[in-house]
Amino acid sequence: MIKILVVDDHAVVRAGVQYFIAQVPDMCIEGEAATAQEAIRLVRAQDWDIVLLDINMPDKSGVEVLKQIKREKPELPVLILSMHPESRYAVQILRSGASGYVQKEALAEELVTAIQTILRGHKYISHTVAELLTAEVDPNADKPLHETLSKREYEIFYKLCQGHGVTKIADELCLSVKTVSTYRARVLQKMNMENNAGIIYYAIKQNLID
Repeated sequence: MIKILVVDDHAVVRAGVQYFIAQVPDMCIEGEAATAQEAIRLVRAQDWDIVLLDINMPDKSGVEVLKQIKREKPELPVLILSMHPESRYAVQILRSGASGYVQKEALAEELVTAIQTILRGHKYISHTVAELLTAEVDPNADKPLHETLSKREYEIFYKLCQGHGVTKIADELCLSVKTVSTYRARVLQKMNMENNAGIIYYAIKQNLID
């Protein structure tokens, strides 16, 4: 029996996934978590075949949860569930170690297909994500400035987008203030911006934050 952990702060979403998976032979939702902290506790306490993880969590971002899971259990596959379109986060999420990205509005069949694909040892990449990845490796393709950032630069960029200061980011990522300041400077230089206000304005225009 495939043991699945569902991590989402909305009970309705968890119930919906539970209903879909209950129809599939050999798959079972063995655990649920509504917060990042609870998710990490369950990942540490039990063995799972796959984690279905919401990108938006109330106490910590799904990206941070994903990275912590991959640090502690690198072989445990994580499928991201998101309300956001693939063009917004999918490429960065896959870079961060996710095994796939599925929109919550997708049909139940796609969710099951994604799980089955990942459990066979492959990443689940939809047609849309495949196009995004193809465009990314084309040196002549035009792409948004934020997609030129490295994993760590993007992580700092995303926190700056949310209005977090350098000291707070340093505490959250267990880095020195000097290191975060250096990454912030790189982000500003790569994106040709002068300050955090420019980053936040860019993020709003690109629909990276609500």
